[in-house]
Amino acid sequence: MGRRPLGRSFAWLWAAFAVSSYGTGLGFGAFSLLAIIVLHSGPTQVAVLAASGRAVGSLIAVPLGPWVEFRRKRPVMIAMDLTRFAALLSVPVAYALGVLTFVQLLLVSITVAAANIAFNAASGAYLKSLVPPEDLLVANARFESTTWTSTMLGPPLGGAAIGLLGPVTTVVADAVSYLLSALGIRAIGGTEPRPAPNGAPRLRPGDLLEGWRYILAHPTLRPLLLNAMTVNGLIMASEPLLAVLMLGRLGFAPWQFALALAASSGAGGFVGSRLARPLAARFGERRVLRIAGILRACWPVGLAFVGPGVRGMLLVTALQLGMVTCIGVFNPLLATARLTQTASDRVARTLTAWSVSTGAAIATTTAAWGLVAAITTPRTAIALAGVLLLATPLLLPRREPADRSTDPSPSSTLSA
Repeated sequence: MGRRPLGRSFAWLWAAFAVSSYGTGLGFGAFSLLAIIVLHSGPTQVAVLAASGRAVGSLIAVPLGPWVEFRRKRPVMIAMDLTRFAALLSVPVAYALGVLTFVQLLLVSITVAAANIAFNAASGAYLKSLVPPEDLLVANARFESTTWTSTMLGPPLGGAAIGLLGPVTTVVADAVSYLLSALGIRAIGGTEPRPAPNGAPRLRPGDLLEGWRYILAHPTLRPLLLNAMTVNGLIMASEPLLAVLMLGRLGFAPWQFALALAASSGAGGFVGSRLARPLAARFGERRVLRIAGILRACWPVGLAFVGPGVRGMLLVTALQLGMVTCIGVFNPLLATARLTQTASDRVARTLTAWSVSTGAAIATTTAAWGLVAAITTPRTAIALAGVLLLATPLLLPRREPADRSTDPSPSSTLSA
C-alpha cells in the first residue's frame, strides 16, 4: 500500500489519538474490576456502572454539540483531554486515601463518557478542515487500525499490569494517556480560524436538535445512522449473552472466551482497516461501503450454533474474525462518508447527535435482549439478533450520494 504522507499536523493528531487509544485499551474494564474487588459491589451495581456512564454521559453531551460547533476545535479537544485526565486521576487519589466510593466511580464514568462525545465531535470537525477531502479515507483508516490494535493489545497488557502493580494501575495509565494526548494536540501549533458565529446571543433549545434535523433531512446520512444504530445495538446486545452461554452452559474458561473474541477481533479489525483504502480505490467507496455493510451482518447468526470444546471455540474465532474484518473495512468508509456528506458548519452537531443516538441504541437494545434471554434462553436471543442483522443491509443507502459537504443552507438540505 505504501505510506501516504498527510503532513506534520496530522502526524501529531494521529499520535495523540494513538496514545489515548492505548490508554483506553489498558484501562478497559478497570472500573468494573475496582467495583468488584475494592468496593465489593454486586452484579446489579456493576451493570448500573457500565450502563449509566454511557447513557447519562450521552444525555449530558447533547448541548455540547452546538457549543463545540462555534468554537475553535483544538482548544475544545485539549479541554476535553484535560477533563478526562483530571476525572480519571481522582480515582487512584481516592483509592490511595481510602475514600473511593461507588458514587465517585459512577460520576467519573459519566464525565468521561460526555467528554468522549465532545472530543470526538471536535476532532471530526478539525480533521475535515485539516485533511483534503481525497485524503479523508486514508486518515480515517489509520485511526481505525490504531483503534483495533489497541483493542487487541491493551486489555491483556492491562490485565497483566493489574496483577503485578495493583487495581488502579491501568486507571493511572489511562489518565496519563489523556494528558499526553492534550500535549500532542497542543504541539500541532499554527493558528485555527474562529468559526463564524451563529447569530444567536446564546444557545437556544432548538439548537440542541439541529444535528438530528440535519441527519434526518439528509438522504445519505439518515439511512447510514439507522443502519449504524441497528447493527451496533444488535451486535453489542449479543456479546454479554455470548459470555453467559460460553462461560456458563458450555463450560469455557475465561481465558478461552477472551482469546476467541479479543485476538480475532483485533486482528480482523486491523486487517480490514488496512484494506479499506485499496479496495475503495479499485472498486469505488460507495460499492465497498455497501458490500462491507452487507457482509458484516452475515456472521453473527452463526454464533447461535456454538458448541463446547475446541470446535466451538474455533467457530467463535472464525465468526468474529470474519465479522470484524468487514467492520474494519466499513468503519473508515462510514466515517469518511459522514464527513464528506456533512456541511462544514454542522459537523460537530451532527457527530454529537450520531454518538448520542448510537449510544442510546446500544443501551436500549442490550436491555431488551437481556429480557429476551431471560424469557427464552441466551442462545435463542443470540439467534434472534443474528436473524434481524441479516435484514439491516436494507437500511443502507442505495443510490450514489451527491457531495453536500459544502452546502450549509438548511433550506436546500430540506428541499433535497
